Amino acid sequence: MTIAPRDRQGDIITVRGLRNGFGEQIVHENLDLDVRRGEILGVVGGSGTGKSVLMRSIVGLQHPLAGEVSVFGEPMVGRADSEAKSVRSRWGVMFQNGALFSTLTVLENVQVPLREYHPTLDETLLDEIAAYKVVMTGLPADAAPKFPSELSGGMRKRAGLARALALDPELLFLDEPTAGLDPIGAAAFDRLTRTLADTLGLTVFLITHDLDTLHAICDRVAVLADKRVIAVGTIPELLALDHPWIQEYFNGPRGRVAAEAHGEA
Repeated sequence: MTIAPRDRQGDIITVRGLRNGFGEQIVHENLDLDVRRGEILGVVGGSGTGKSVLMRSIVGLQHPLAGEVSVFGEPMVGRADSEAKSVRSRWGVMFQNGALFSTLTVLENVQVPLREYHPTLDETLLDEIAAYKVVMTGLPADAAPKFPSELSGGMRKRAGLARALALDPELLFLDEPTAGLDPIGAAAFDRLTRTLADTLGLTVFLITHDLDTLHAICDRVAVLADKRVIAVGTIPELLALDHPWIQEYFNGPRGRVAAEAHGEA
């Protein structure tokens, strides 16, 4: 599926001609992608297709070999950290497994971006804001003074989400948010993501391999293969394509079960 030219006013993220590599290994070549304002975009692909590398390129943690990335209409590639700081304050990132600081409590973890971007906030207000974010992500209030090691895997993910939401972002990056969760916990996290996106007006860039997540909450899905985004669309639109990986992924046994579970078979 060719990515057609679109009205850039509706796009939060625009990626053009992205090239990423490590030594002689090229991960992305001439990769294009648009993320629309207000959508939950699922990003899928086989192992080694560079899903997390793509996310890291967008948020500035990976320096591409070539190409352009803009977020909120602002160019990001080659930009100094000081220049990009105002743009970065408008997004939040939840890395795999939460990536919490092990020596800080949940409350202190959530306060980290607040202290960086709003250093003049007093301690009382910091505590109040962080406590609100903790509860907003479905954690009990008594989780706030606990350390990550004292939490279950699902609770650590919610704590990581609370930190990602600390600055009231417009854009949220989620890297494999349901990985390692049991089906009930994964479904609950999906519902939370959809509710937060709808309530807060978030745009969500969501890397996942969870077919249930794709069917349950994603508005569109971007497929990484052959070192680029080969297709973007709704699941029915992707199923109309004859690419072997897309057909195997969505029409394989697990894909059929997920579709049936969501009434799409």
